[in-house]
This record gives sequence, C-alpha cells and structure tokens, in this order.
Amino acid sequence: MALNNTFDARLQQETAVGAGVQILLLALLGSVIGLGPAGWLTGLAFALATWGVLSRALHRSRLSSFGPANRVTLGRSVLVGGVTALVADSFRSAPPVTLLVGLTAVALLLDGVDGKVARRTGTSTALGARFDMEVDAFLILVLSVYVSTQFGPWVLLIGGMRYAFVAAARVAPWLNAPLPPSFARKTVAAVQGVFLLLAGSELLPHLANLAVVLAALGSLVWSFGRDVLWLWRNSRTTAGRTVTGQVVPEPLVLELAAR
Repeated sequence: MALNNTFDARLQQETAVGAGVQILLLALLGSVIGLGPAGWLTGLAFALATWGVLSRALHRSRLSSFGPANRVTLGRSVLVGGVTALVADSFRSAPPVTLLVGLTAVALLLDGVDGKVARRTGTSTALGARFDMEVDAFLILVLSVYVSTQFGPWVLLIGGMRYAFVAAARVAPWLNAPLPPSFARKTVAAVQGVFLLLAGSELLPHLANLAVVLAALGSLVWSFGRDVLWLWRNSRTTAGRTVTGQVVPEPLVLELAAR
C-alpha cells in the first residue's frame, strides 16, 4: 500500500508539473502579445481541467510510471492549451498568426512522436492512447472554432463530430464496439488538423481555404459514416448469432443482418 501511494504521488507530481508549465506558457504569451481576460481564463481553465482529469485517470489506472510517451503527450497538451488561449483571445483582437500557427504546427508534429516513443520503450497503455486521442480531438475542436470565424458556424461540425459520436454512443451502445484497424481512418484523422491549420493561416486565397475546409469536412463525414455503418451491421450480425442462447446458422445470420 505504501508503495502504491509513492507511485501515485509521483504521478500526481508529473501532472502538477504539466499544469505549472501550462501557466508559464500563458505568462509568456501574456508578456508577448498581452492576453486578455478571455485568453487567460480559458487557458487556466484548460490547465486545471487537464490536471484534474489526468490525475484522476492516473489514480484509477494504477500505473507505476507516467512514462516517456505520456510526457510527450503532456507537452502537446500544454501547446494545445496555448492555442486554446490564443483562439479565445482572438474574439477580442486578432492574434499573431505566426504564433498561432507555430504552436499548432509543433503540436501536430509531436502527434506522431508519442506513439513511436511508447512502442519503442514498451510503455504503450490504454490510458496513454486515450490521452493522446483526447488531446488531438480537443485541438481539432479549437481549430474549428478559430476557422469558423472566417467561414461560418458549419465549420464547427469538424471539431464537434467526434464528441457527437461519443454522446450518441451513450444512447446507442452498439457504437462502442471496437472498430477494425483502418489506414484510411487514421489518414482522415491526421489531415484534419493540417487542413484547419492551413485554412487558419490564410496563406491561400479565400476560395482555396474554403475548398480545404470543405475537403476536411467531407472526408470526416465519409470516415464517420463508413464506421457507423460498419458498427450498425456488426451489431445486427452479432445479435443474430445468438437466439435464446443458441448459435444461429451462418445463412440465417446473414439474412438477419440484411434486414
């Protein structure tokens, strides 16, 4: 028990350091561009929420070590917190685009690093994968909020789709079933941040940026639609395999799944 408490204390220290670094980044941004109240409050709220949720998840997971991969992901979350503060402050005054693009680009580049570190060090965990996914999803949401100021609220569909899927899964549990590996799904997820960053940087003409955002949304709708269809068919097939606790012959399974 004492050993577990020691490990838990060390893990809590790691998350506290992350929150501290987040506040230092906000202070740096404040000294460089003069963050307004919205930027500060949003950035602090992100830091506290990340610290609280991650601390609780670590306590429940009973990991013996935070791990190098999670440290990389925590560093990415700090950058995402900075981007979040800049986007919140953008409703007051336009942020330096180069600073916003720089923080986002580094966060996106590090997205592929934590997974490689986890595999090479043999420290892959379900918590680490979930932490990585949540950081990615929140960054996409924040970027969609920023880009929506240029093209309209419909852009929020890009950032909100994953959260809508999670909410729908509470009503329809069959959406929680594991999906088969898909390179296409990973590619679509990876390009969302790149496309939104490109549109937000305003390096291209307005119509070109619009085409980029539409491509991001279209590919995301296709990817989610394909996965939802697969999950629905799989749920019906699985339900058809057992009738009153007995295995159903395969032809009948296919018939039930087709209905």
